Amino acid sequence: MIMKFKLLPCCVLSLFVVLVFVSVTVAVAAEPVGTSKSFRGPVGLVVYSLRNQIKENGVTALDFAKEQGFVEVEIGLESHYGLTQEQMKEALQQRGLKPIGAHAGYDFLLKQTDKAVEIANDLGVKYVGVAWAPHKKPLDEVQTLRIAEDFNTIGKRLKEKGIQFYYHNHGYEFQPYKNGDTLFDLLVQKTDSDLVKFEMDVLWTIFPGQDPAKLLKKYPNRWILMHLKDLAKGVEGNLSGGTDTKNDVALGTGQVDYPAVLKAAQEAGVKHYFIEDESSDVLKQIPQSLNYLSGVEF
Repeated sequence: MIMKFKLLPCCVLSLFVVLVFVSVTVAVAAEPVGTSKSFRGPVGLVVYSLRNQIKENGVTALDFAKEQGFVEVEIGLESHYGLTQEQMKEALQQRGLKPIGAHAGYDFLLKQTDKAVEIANDLGVKYVGVAWAPHKKPLDEVQTLRIAEDFNTIGKRLKEKGIQFYYHNHGYEFQPYKNGDTLFDLLVQKTDSDLVKFEMDVLWTIFPGQDPAKLLKKYPNRWILMHLKDLAKGVEGNLSGGTDTKNDVALGTGQVDYPAVLKAAQEAGVKHYFIEDESSDVLKQIPQSLNYLSGVEF
């Protein structure tokens, strides 16, 4: 016997409302964190931002990253802020956090490349870079050429193992050089475009007086990663590569013209973006930064 049911109008309406609610909920949940109609991301978190919380509370500090909706993270290759390598690996896996890149020491990558590759493979990262090159201040041409040579060496070794090397600028590289160029330009020009890529730290680009958007456009396809940071209004920069962490403010509240920077970054080929917040208000500022990114337009 085939039984037929007839839905009353009120039931049809209720069913429609439920379906709409479910559809909207799924759509909202699927929206990548920190992205907008203009800015596609993906946006991850630099775990270094939570270094103090990890030292104090251990792996539970990483719950914050998951709660904010992050999926991608950038980590340290040698240091895990009080955790062992295995503890960090398990903590990330348990929270669905995927390590994309990792920072390591210059000498470590140059002198212990095989060990660096072993750790990178264990943690599952495909990008490994450095954020500081040892040098005698101020940086000069001779030192820059030596750094470029070392970067090419490291890059070749890592590339042979399926890992991309990158350099994260830190501000001191923008010493004036020749014909309007800086030593950063020399570094880019003297490194192999396939072996050495770059991660722009936006704060450490604007602090030494550079225009991040123009620099992105000047070297398309060399930039693959980006640290999203903002510099407090009124702060005057220099070429030291250092500033008080209180000058690291929530995105959209500082000096950076982020609509212009993010537009240029997407056009230049940046593949992954990471919020890095070094301030003492990190737990407050990161949600503010995500909120800003979700509404940015260009």
